[in-house]
Amino acid sequence: MLNQEIIAQSQEFASLLDRAQRIALFPSTVLLEGETGAGKEVVANWIYRHSPRASFPFIKINCGAIPETLLESELFGYEKGAFTGAKNEGNPGLFELADKGTLLLDEVGELSLAMQVKLLRVLHDREIRRVGGSWSRTVDVRVIACTNKNLQTMVEQHLFREDLFYRLNVAYLYVPPLRERREDILPLLNHFLNEIMEEFKINRRFSNEALNFILNYDYPGNVRELRNLVEGLCVSAESELITLDSVVNRLRPSSCSPLTNHVSSNLQAQLDAAEKTIIQQALLKSPSIRQAAKILGISHATLLRRMQKYDLKSKSV
Repeated sequence: MLNQEIIAQSQEFASLLDRAQRIALFPSTVLLEGETGAGKEVVANWIYRHSPRASFPFIKINCGAIPETLLESELFGYEKGAFTGAKNEGNPGLFELADKGTLLLDEVGELSLAMQVKLLRVLHDREIRRVGGSWSRTVDVRVIACTNKNLQTMVEQHLFREDLFYRLNVAYLYVPPLRERREDILPLLNHFLNEIMEEFKINRRFSNEALNFILNYDYPGNVRELRNLVEGLCVSAESELITLDSVVNRLRPSSCSPLTNHVSSNLQAQLDAAEKTIIQQALLKSPSIRQAAKILGISHATLLRRMQKYDLKSKSV
């Protein structure tokens, strides 16, 4: 299904959205866990839109992107003269600005232990005290916390407070990675492709072999990686047709790149295995190596090199 630009073809993601919609009806704190790029913020937006607070503010903050020295005043605000450079009239924090609405705490696992204590107090008392202030303000805020880490493991390692974990883990949702919901890859790809073609006023299409490779790739960067892959292939393509060779070269960094040494052996093995399987299938379906190369959208010489690399033989030989 496609609801307000949320694509959920897979049963896994459709079920997740159903659970999120039920949770949205209540003011309970929500903890969203999942890998980077899997769609945690998309689910958070879904919860907000289907909640009774949808007409009130929805404020987002990345807890890992703001220095700890500034994060307290960002979340809780500050009074006049609280520190050098403070506004004369003071400033409300995000909890105040989100009153009656929803506050998304992204990357909550990045909070220092000192900040965790302060957040715990707000969740417990439903009150905030501005930096430099002497009295507390009551706030009515629904908190959604996101993290790409396993907070339970962090608790066991004494990196995250157990009491805060239980305060956050009221309604829990796990956002599965794209490799665990492969039915979403093709509709997402088509959505991104149409979006990019419309934005850049271009025409692009994928060869069957390129499409097969894309559908079987594991996407360690999840939906974000798929979106960036499609855009990168579209803008760098020499013609309307995007071939298997283009996809493989895009996913395998150049041997000249200083980043090559940091590519995981896991990813390289995955790319090689997928490429070998696709070439084998093309060779089995083709009467000759030249015909197989044509099907794959690569040159005859390139296919010969790939066959040598993977020790493959043509059935016509």
